[in-house]
Amino acid sequence: MKHIIIAGGSGFLGQVLEEHFSRKGFSIRILTRNPKKSNHIYWDAKTLGSWTSSIENAEALVNLTGKSVDCRYTEKNKKEILNSRIDPTRILGIAISKCTHPPKVWFNSSTATIYKGSLDIEMTEDTGEIGNDFSMNIAKSWEEVFYESVHSKTRKIILRTSIVLGKKGGALIPLQQLTRIGLGGNQGKGNQKVSWIHEEDFASAIEFLLNNEQLDGVFNLSVPKPTDNKTLMKTLRKILKKPFGLAHPKWLLELGAMFIRTETELILKSRNVIPKRLLDHEFSFEYSDLEIALKHLLISPKKASKN
Repeated sequence: MKHIIIAGGSGFLGQVLEEHFSRKGFSIRILTRNPKKSNHIYWDAKTLGSWTSSIENAEALVNLTGKSVDCRYTEKNKKEILNSRIDPTRILGIAISKCTHPPKVWFNSSTATIYKGSLDIEMTEDTGEIGNDFSMNIAKSWEEVFYESVHSKTRKIILRTSIVLGKKGGALIPLQQLTRIGLGGNQGKGNQKVSWIHEEDFASAIEFLLNNEQLDGVFNLSVPKPTDNKTLMKTLRKILKKPFGLAHPKWLLELGAMFIRTETELILKSRNVIPKRLLDHEFSFEYSDLEIALKHLLISPKKASKN
């Protein structure tokens, strides 16, 4: 059976990919520090070990490893965020170079946050403006390490992923919780762009790139047309049947972020990211309409059939 290796695959996105590709008939193996299932393989994400044999003959290697950025940017956390991306990427590159039959394609996570915040300039793979702050520099370092190693038999693809909306994880969980208790108003001015992608389109895009063997390099994973924060929250209130939502000015968000140990960048930065390369190669999005996507994720089939 053809197999796919997902490094750091025990989290939200790893579970999305495992479910998707299992349905397609692939055997999925997960590299993780905390093995809990029969298809989990231990690795420390830093050094070579017995795990390296698992990537031999793989159809694909997908690296999702990295500490969550949903935290305060203390010096300790900054170091962990950087190292948790650099070390696994570097050791995977070394492991591939030692393979007799290396993976056919290596997908490595990056982030759409690599682009500067923008309200009006669309950030494509070719023309996007890459800036100079902590988050953007992390992404740049991550991609530089990915390109350090050259593998003639392995295609290499960088996934600059936007906010993934899913049923069991990601940004949608806290947003719907806020909306349900009446706090689902604008965050900041509300005009900041929100680039997002439905979890099923995220998985389908990776399958598309896997199957199109002529494609490599950088791909933005986001819907063709970003929304904005005001529209996102208004649509959430509509679907969850909440007539109002308290707005959050910037000063209140800064205060709240301190208490819940996170950063306001996650919701205030304007992400205006366009998946030009996917569109140029005729990838078809199933969920590019925000309201349809949110209804699919938030309303159970039984409730939907009654409406």
